[in-house]
Amino acid sequence: MITSKPVSRRDILGKGAAAAAAPLIVPASVLGLSGATPPSDRVTLGGLGIGSRGARVLQSFLAQQDVQFLAICDVRDERREAIKSIADKKYGNSDCKMYADQEELWARRDIDAVLIATGDRWHAPLSILTARAGKDVYCEKPCSMTIAESRALADTFQRLGRVYQAGTQRRNGVNFNRAFDLARGGKLGKVHTLHAEVGPGDRWPPATTHAWLPEEPEPPRQVVDWDRWLGPAPWRPYNSAYVQGKWRGYFDFHGGGILEWGAHTVDLCQWVAGLDGTAPVEYDPKGMGSDTPYTVECRYANGLRLVMRDKGFMGLGSCAFRVEGDAGWVETADSGTIETAEKLWAEVESVPREVAAEATTRHVRDFLDCVKSRKAPRANALAAAQTHIACHAAYIAFQLGRKLRFDPATDTFPGDEQANRMRSRAMRVPWRL
Repeated sequence: MITSKPVSRRDILGKGAAAAAAPLIVPASVLGLSGATPPSDRVTLGGLGIGSRGARVLQSFLAQQDVQFLAICDVRDERREAIKSIADKKYGNSDCKMYADQEELWARRDIDAVLIATGDRWHAPLSILTARAGKDVYCEKPCSMTIAESRALADTFQRLGRVYQAGTQRRNGVNFNRAFDLARGGKLGKVHTLHAEVGPGDRWPPATTHAWLPEEPEPPRQVVDWDRWLGPAPWRPYNSAYVQGKWRGYFDFHGGGILEWGAHTVDLCQWVAGLDGTAPVEYDPKGMGSDTPYTVECRYANGLRLVMRDKGFMGLGSCAFRVEGDAGWVETADSGTIETAEKLWAEVESVPREVAAEATTRHVRDFLDCVKSRKAPRANALAAAQTHIACHAAYIAFQLGRKLRFDPATDTFPGDEQANRMRSRAMRVPWRL
C-alpha cells in the first residue's frame, strides 16, 4: 500500500503538456525477491461498477506487478461475482471482497485507488466522493455529464490533492504521440486548424431522447439495486435493457454522440494545442438533427480553429484526429496508421495496430506511476474537465441549433440565459456535487 501526499497545483499545470523488529523468516514477496513487488510499493486497488469495458481496463491493471486488486462494488450481483472471479483467478485465492454499497469500499483504509467504470451518470459524483474518501481515481470517460460537473471535478481534485486519470488513453498511444511530436516540434508550421471525430453520427447521433422504455418487473434488490443503479439520474421504471448496457442515447444517462468520442478526440486536440487549461470561445453547429454528416465549428480565443465532425477525413479507424498547419498536416486514428502531407512522409512512421492497442496499458502505467510520485498524469482532472466542457458546450449549441459564445474563465455563455440553464442538471436526492 502506498502512503500518499497531495498533488500540487504546480504538478497539475506543469504536466498538461525500519520496522522495530522483523521476523527471522520473511516471505520473498515481502522483500520483493523473485520478481515480487513488496507490499510497501504496491498500489492497492478497488473497483466501482466494472462491466465489459471496465474489465478490459482491469486486466491492464492486473498485468502490472505492483498492483493488488482488493475489492469490487457493483449494484448487480452477476457483475460482482464476475470481477471477483477474475481477481481470485489472478491471485490464486478467494480474497477479493464484494460490496453492493460504495460506502463500504470507501471505508477500506487499505485501498489506495479506485477504478470507476460505471455508466456515465455516475462518473463525476463517484469520482468526487472517492477523492473525498482519500483515494485516487482512474475513471472511464466521459468524466462528466455537464459543464458544472466538469468544473466540480477539477476543483475537487485540485483542492484535495488527489491523483485523477480520465480514461482517455489515447494521450498515451504511440501513434497519437508521434502526431503530437510532429505538430509540437514545428514540422507542420503554425497550426491553424484541428479536427476531432466526435461521432460517428450514424452510430451515436448527437441528440439524445427523453423517452422511456416500457416498464418491466423490478428484480430483487440483491440481484439489481435499481434505485442505486439510477443514482443521481431522475427516477424511471425498470427495464432490463438499461442495466444490460443499452442506456446510451437516453438523455438522463448519456451526454450524446458529441461526448462519446469527443471525450477522446477533442481531448487530443486540446493536448496537441497546449490548451489543457481552457476551451473554445465559439461554437457553431452545422447539419442539424440526427442526420449525418454534421460538424460543430469552434474557435479558441487565440484564433485557432477546432472542427468537431462526425467522421474522420481518411477512414483511418475510430477516434480520428487531424492537425493542420501552414507547412503540412497529420492525421491518425486507432488503426495506428499515420498519414501526412507528402513532404513529411520521412518524418514519421505508422505503428502496427497491436502497438496502437497498447494505449490503455500505457495509460494505466502512467496513472500508477503518478499515484506513487504524486505528480499529475497526462489526463488529469483539469485537462479532462476542460475537454468535457468543450464537448458539453458544443452539445448545448447543437441542441439549441444556433451559434454560441462561451467564456472559459467563468464557464458561462455571456448574455444567454437559455444556454446557461443547460450548464447543469438537477440531481436526485440525496446525490449532489
